[in-house]
Amino acid sequence: MRMKTKDLALLSYLEKDFSDATTSLHFSSPFECLVAILLSAQTTDKSVNAVTPALFSHFPTPERMAEASVEEIEQDIRCLGLYHAKAKNILALSQKLVTDFGGEVPLEKKILLSLPGVGNKTAGVFLLEQGIEPYLPVDTHVHRIADRLGYSKEKDDPKKVEEKLEKTFPREKWVFLHHALIWFGRKKCHALKPECEDCPLQGYCSYFKKNSSKIGR
Repeated sequence: MRMKTKDLALLSYLEKDFSDATTSLHFSSPFECLVAILLSAQTTDKSVNAVTPALFSHFPTPERMAEASVEEIEQDIRCLGLYHAKAKNILALSQKLVTDFGGEVPLEKKILLSLPGVGNKTAGVFLLEQGIEPYLPVDTHVHRIADRLGYSKEKDDPKKVEEKLEKTFPREKWVFLHHALIWFGRKKCHALKPECEDCPLQGYCSYFKKNSSKIGR
């Protein structure tokens, strides 16, 4: 795959400053991984990591979780946003894993998408974290950076942004880019007041071009 100067500049910067980027979610089994990813929707990984030790201690397997009530699951995740909907999805997901898959999490995206609460992003993140198949799932950080660097448009949905990025970068870089772009967004390319002063990507960034007269004041 032949990459443009901008693509090479982004990849070079991320490999230099975010070479060890990886997930910050804590889990010790495929089931825990899937549940943690589901819980992370519209909240921080730090918040998820604060509740999963108790949740996984009480309900460590699909079988145990499937026997719980929504209210019991809610008790462990109550501090998270959308906790009621998440508890219902986790219970329904666990029950389906037990009844349809022998308590094992399926490792095919099409089947994962049939599980309650599992969308394209959740399925893609799960498969890449389990080392099954590379994807470049898009969260708010990845979307924001892709927009600013001209890979996508703000109106694009996450799936469209994912497709555009996957067409641009080699498949073997997708998993790294997923993690590194998230950390770049968390550490420097913030939604508000990004740290543009020493960013080597200024020449490609629409945010910097629009706000360069204000930056550094």
